[in-house]
Amino acid sequence: MKNKPIIALDFANRQEVETFLNHFDKDEQLFVKVGMELYYQEGPSIITFLKEAGHEIFLDLKLHDIPNTVESAMRGLAKLGVDMVNIHAAGGKNMMEAAIKGLKDGTPEGKQVPLIIAVTQLTSITEEAMHTEQLIPVTLEESVLNYAKVAQAAGINGVVCSPLEAQKVKDATSDTFIRVTPGIRLATGDVNDQKRVMTPALARANGSSYIVVGRPITRAADPKQAYREIYRDWNGE
Repeated sequence: MKNKPIIALDFANRQEVETFLNHFDKDEQLFVKVGMELYYQEGPSIITFLKEAGHEIFLDLKLHDIPNTVESAMRGLAKLGVDMVNIHAAGGKNMMEAAIKGLKDGTPEGKQVPLIIAVTQLTSITEEAMHTEQLIPVTLEESVLNYAKVAQAAGINGVVCSPLEAQKVKDATSDTFIRVTPGIRLATGDVNDQKRVMTPALARANGSSYIVVGRPITRAADPKQAYREIYRDWNGE
């Protein structure tokens, strides 16, 4: 089954987004990620704009707060009509369960409840940093797998993890538990500030359900061509 790479719209404002989207055909439906930078500048209007253009949306705000606050926030976000949202698994099982409740309660009747996934360890985190800054004594892989199992027990649809850990997350949970993996680069690409990276084809072989790609597409000289190349590699064409 064909699976669209998720394009990270890491832009400062709507004008930059529109400039980027102009590289694509008007009727092409993309799967895009709206993160903190863009959402905090433009607010819900950017979601309305993208949905009206026919795009699928992963709203990447990584909620992490006490359960009641996260539940209330999710109730509001559910009204936006996005396709995927996320929270931090580090917030704990009770917080994740509250997030699900808010999401279900806030979804308008007759509409699909968005997928909800949990962030395990950011792809910018090294094992050394996890030990010295988070004071987590286990390996990075053990930490990711533990977060994944707790998220599954809470009823979360899947996790954000490195493509290096996707297969082991699948093995520790189930085939249907989603693995969303950033840190994707073509073999010739710059890794930038991500420490744990993989090509689209290798990510697919290693158990990724969705890949998130930002700068290799958004900063490319020809974004449409870069997207096509990543799409083909991801789908084994």
